[in-house]
Amino acid sequence: MKNKNMFDISDFVGVETIQVVKHNLINIFKLRRKESRMTQRLLSQMSGVSYASVRRFETSGDISFASLLKLSEALGLLLEFNQLFSRPIIKDIRRGK
Repeated sequence: MKNKNMFDISDFVGVETIQVVKHNLINIFKLRRKESRMTQRLLSQMSGVSYASVRRFETSGDISFASLLKLSEALGLLLEFNQLFSRPIIKDIRRGK
């Protein structure tokens, strides 16, 4: 979460920032956990990730990548990671490459 005394550029214009992406990821993750009818404690037990880490992730977004993968696996969302970075990088707009 961002400090209440700090501004993020996304407060003024529609751009993706680390804060925006983190906030969206936390909200989607919580929604998926609740759709699965799992409490934070149950998710912790099923994933092997500590309860404190689950709580910290859902409040601040702080978590190790390995723990995020474990949580995602417990929720049946591991395949979602295959979509990360799947779009090609366009280096030259004129050629589309």
